Amino acid sequence: MSIENFNIKVSDEVLEDLKYRLDHARFPEQLEGLHWERGTDIDYLKSLVSYWRYEFDWRAQEEELNRFSHFHCEVDGIDIHFIHERGKGPNPIPIILTHGWPDSFLRYKKLIPMLTDPASHGGDPEDSFDVIIPSLPGFGFSSKPLHSGMNNCEVSELFAKLMTEKLGYSRFAAAGGDVGSGVTRYLAFNHPELLIAIHLTDIGIIKDLISSRNEEKLSQEELNYKKNASSWISNEGAYMSIQSTKPQTLACGLSDSPVGLAAWIIEKFRAWSHCEGDLSKSFSKDELLTNIMIYWVTNTIGSSANIYYENVHSLSPLGPIEVPTGLALFPVDILLPPREWAEKNLNITKWTTVARGGHFTAMEEPELLAKELREFFKAYRNKK
Repeated sequence: MSIENFNIKVSDEVLEDLKYRLDHARFPEQLEGLHWERGTDIDYLKSLVSYWRYEFDWRAQEEELNRFSHFHCEVDGIDIHFIHERGKGPNPIPIILTHGWPDSFLRYKKLIPMLTDPASHGGDPEDSFDVIIPSLPGFGFSSKPLHSGMNNCEVSELFAKLMTEKLGYSRFAAAGGDVGSGVTRYLAFNHPELLIAIHLTDIGIIKDLISSRNEEKLSQEELNYKKNASSWISNEGAYMSIQSTKPQTLACGLSDSPVGLAAWIIEKFRAWSHCEGDLSKSFSKDELLTNIMIYWVTNTIGSSANIYYENVHSLSPLGPIEVPTGLALFPVDILLPPREWAEKNLNITKWTTVARGGHFTAMEEPELLAKELREFFKAYRNKK
């Protein structure tokens, strides 16, 4: 399959079915005096669902998304959806940006013009990028894997082939967060010859520190991380436990209920962002619902959850990464990594603590992330 143009066009039948389901939603009761302590606040959820039903305009969002250049391309039996926007500077470098869960390619929407056309956004045209943003297999408008084994490493192999065999780039940059951080690191580990440099906004949950029994060999920072990570997993990691053990059971409920799907996703956007408990400080309702809609109209909440199962059950361990790596930490992101561990396991050439922002970096603070990416990759532009 060659590269084909793609436009997002959801059928009227899917939208009518959604309206029916929203009209007939059944909400659970909530104990008096509780809000978000035991999960998604029902009063907030009801207000969001009301906005979804009566004010949200999917067709307007669809039109906005279709202003970008979307494509489909088959790689090893997976039909990958991706955005490909060419840089407007004299010497753009290609960069593949990989999203995570429960976001989507929408994560990088605001970032695209800042990277492709930096001159129009307070930057230097010499710092432009060709931007490639794929949807992970099983997410959004990419096809769903038919067999088990599609973990971060396997995704990285697909993306390496997309960039080289399909798009013709001999070398490129890569960046990502959440699942996208893992995919980016496997790209760098398995194909250092293809990568100019990589940039991360997190390095995931560091399992070898959490499971370490030789605490006397850990630094104080690493010990603090182990303690904080164990506490976080106990209190906030239920989603991860179910998605890595019984994702199919979860999918039955969330694939059938748009309200359930919204509750599952928005709880994470509130907990992991720098919104200080008020989602409206970091995201508009249109942003939240457009992201939820990408999951709903493609029926991919189940297939997206599967990557957690695959990463637990079939993912080979990573070794040290030699590719130059930039790490930008946003202050309220999940489990900020110990610098000592990061520098032992990655070739950190730039370490930045960003002033504000959380886990959904490019959605929350696109200007800060764009500036960071332009500054970091400036040193590697002559190596493409």
